[in-house]
Amino acid sequence: MKRFAFKMHLKPGCEKEYAKRHSAIWPELKRMIKEEQRVSNYSIFWDKETNILFGYQECSGETNSQDTSHVDPVTQRWWDMMADLMEVNPDNSPVTTPIEELFHLD
Repeated sequence: MKRFAFKMHLKPGCEKEYAKRHSAIWPELKRMIKEEQRVSNYSIFWDKETNILFGYQECSGETNSQDTSHVDPVTQRWWDMMADLMEVNPDNSPVTTPIEELFHLD
C-alpha cells in the first residue's frame, strides 16, 4: 500500500460550494476511485488561512486519483464540474502538487 499526499488550491470564496459538491459526490465516481484507481482511506482537508486543500490517500495500484495519464470519462466530468472552484490545468484537472512523506508511524 502506497501513501500519497498532495495539495491543491481553492479559489477564494468557493469553500462552501466545494464542500457542498463533495458531500454529494457521484456514486460512479466513488466506485471509479475505489475499484479502478484502487484508492482507499482518501481524505481532503482545507487550510482556511491559505485556501490550500491537502489530500491524502492510500493506493494499492500503480496510480492515484490525481493521475492524469489515463483519465476515465467520469473523472473528467467531475474535473470539468469542479474547474470553476479550483486552480486547474488546461484539461481541467486540478493543479496538484505532490507532498513528500518525511515520517510515518504505524
